[in-house]
Amino acid sequence: MSSNSAAVSSATASRLRSEPAAAGCGACRPGENLARLEAALAELQADRIAVPPFDPAALARGHAVHFRCRAPGAEGLRVDVMTRLRAMPEFTSLWDRRTTLVDDDGVEYHLLCIPDLVQAKKTQRSKDWPVIELLVTIHHRQHASEATDDRVDFWLHEARTPELLVELCRQFPAQAAELTANRPLLRFARDQSLDDLRTALDAEVRAEQARDRDYWEPLRRELEQYRREHRDR
Repeated sequence: MSSNSAAVSSATASRLRSEPAAAGCGACRPGENLARLEAALAELQADRIAVPPFDPAALARGHAVHFRCRAPGAEGLRVDVMTRLRAMPEFTSLWDRRTTLVDDDGVEYHLLCIPDLVQAKKTQRSKDWPVIELLVTIHHRQHASEATDDRVDFWLHEARTPELLVELCRQFPAQAAELTANRPLLRFARDQSLDDLRTALDAEVRAEQARDRDYWEPLRRELEQYRREHRDR
C-alpha cells in the first residue's frame, strides 16, 4: 500500500465500509450504495479524470470510472470504480467470500479473497500474470500443511509454476486426475513432462488474454464514442 493510500482518513473508509446488513448493496440497494460512494468521493475531493462518465448504466455494462483525489493526505490517489468484472460472479457472491482486514484504528477493509483476486487478474496485460503466479504460490506456501479439498482444487486449477504443478499432482493424484478434464495441461504435470507443461501454460495465458480482448472490444468502442462526444461539447 502506498503512503497516499494509507493516508485515507478513517472517516472516509467508514463511509466506504459496508456493514453486514448492507452486504447486498451492489444488488439490493444500488441507490443507497451509490450515494455512500458519492459522499466518500466528495470527501476525498475526487475528480473524474477520464471517460466514461460516472453513470450506473456504464458501470453495469462493465466500464471502469477513474478518479484522482485532491484531499489532504490522499493527494494523487487514484480510485477506480467498477461494479462488474469479466468472468466473475455477482457482488453478493464475492462479498460472501471476501477477506476482511482491520487496521489499528478498527477500520475494516473488505477485499477480494485470493481465488477471486486470481480470477480478476486474468487480463490481457502481461504484467498481471506474474502476479497470479505469485499469489497462488504464496497461498500454497501458507496453507500447504492444511490442504483442504477446496484449496487443492484451487492450486490445481490456478498454479502457474511447472514444478509446483508436478508436485501437486504427485501429492494429490486422485484430484489431479479428476480435474484434468477441466485443465488438460495437468496431464503433462502428472507425466512430469516439464517442457510440454511450460508450452501448455504459455498457451493457456494467450487463450485467456484473447478472451479478455474479446470482452473489452465492444467496451473500447463505447469509450471511443464517449471521447468523441466529450470533444464535440
